[in-house]
Amino acid sequence: MDEEESTVDIDFPLFKPFRPKTPKPSQTPNPNPSPTPDPSSTETEIEKSTNPNTDSAATFSDLGLADWVLATCTELGMRKPTAVQTHCIPKILAGRDVRGLAQTGSGKTAAFALPILQRLAEDPFGVFALVITPTRELAYQLAEQFRGLGSSLHLRCSVIVGGMDMLTQAQSLMARPHVVIATPGRVKVLLQQNPDIPLVFSNTKFLVLDEADRVLDAGFEEELRVVFQCLPKSRQTLLFSATMTSDLQTLIELSANKAYFYEAYEGFKTVDTLKQEYVFISQNVKDVYLVHILSKLEDMGVRSAIIFVSTCRSCHLLSLLLEELDQRVSALHSFKAQSLRLAALHRFKSGQVPVLLATDVASRGLDIPTVDLVINYDIPRYPRDYVHRVGRTARAGRGGLAISLVTQNDVKLIHKIEDVVGKQMEKFECKEDEVLADITKVLP
Repeated sequence: MDEEESTVDIDFPLFKPFRPKTPKPSQTPNPNPSPTPDPSSTETEIEKSTNPNTDSAATFSDLGLADWVLATCTELGMRKPTAVQTHCIPKILAGRDVRGLAQTGSGKTAAFALPILQRLAEDPFGVFALVITPTRELAYQLAEQFRGLGSSLHLRCSVIVGGMDMLTQAQSLMARPHVVIATPGRVKVLLQQNPDIPLVFSNTKFLVLDEADRVLDAGFEEELRVVFQCLPKSRQTLLFSATMTSDLQTLIELSANKAYFYEAYEGFKTVDTLKQEYVFISQNVKDVYLVHILSKLEDMGVRSAIIFVSTCRSCHLLSLLLEELDQRVSALHSFKAQSLRLAALHRFKSGQVPVLLATDVASRGLDIPTVDLVINYDIPRYPRDYVHRVGRTARAGRGGLAISLVTQNDVKLIHKIEDVVGKQMEKFECKEDEVLADITKVLP
């Protein structure tokens, strides 16, 4: 055990005791230190913003991006950079480590993908960047975004997640793709089982932790130890998240590079374009109310909806019920085979089914523009999870609606969410006699 711990990359602050930020000591003590800051020191620069539109650049060309990147942004309809892109892209291009903290739907993926791709174009080799993300679905979405943004580079991108054939994934890594997007568990197994794979990452220039609070807060410490052991210390480390946790706060001493923090964060907040409503009901008629709301999607102008439940078992049973009632739904939970999970998500994203029934594996990062409604069938235990769930709608300035089905057992949870979010939910208007008219169709 001691021998294993001695190989851990101690530059990763999660694995060493947190200390208040202090200047890096010089090699030779100076009895009369100068008050003038040393530009080569590792003192962090912290910039905080509470207005997402503050200091937003007029165009992407103001950020130091190359012409081909600007052309790609234009083709993809990205006309103006968001605040997190405005602040972080120039710092990443300058070689700084960056932690970007901004609300969901603010363009964090492009904030790290665009500068990585520009640097890759200057010196293309693989593996140039390793992106760690907490869920498989988010890994595939990030791969789609990287391929879209890097289409003119003929980008080679590999997704390394659980539930897929490990031999094929190992072969994919040995082919040295430009960008590897992985979940922590699977990349750890491949690094440990194949002695050739750690060498693949020996010249990696970027490590990205996407949804960093979840990666650092969900028991991935051992996996991250293994990853950090095979990466060069000269890399740039980028962390992006929508919410803050205590583990994320410990990354004040990020690495040997000078770190830059961008924080547009006021706690667990939701966007102003999101309407948040509730229905207070008895537990035994929850399914009846859910079916009634789904029957009104067209009248409400909802193109597609995501229903969040707390457990895989509930997700499966509820999907069986809705299918029996001729509701077109796809179910997404971690007990499904990965191929079925991808198929369910594809059916929903392509519009083949208007409703996605999911556990919290779908609450992070997924960007589906047609989602106009989020339903909390089960109320989450933690306000952070609520913020991420409802963040699947009302993205990028669009409007959206979140409806929570509240029973007598959920009142304290709802009050806690309202206190943390800083908003009170409004009552969702529905006529009880209309809802209960079809009760015999739902209940036995």
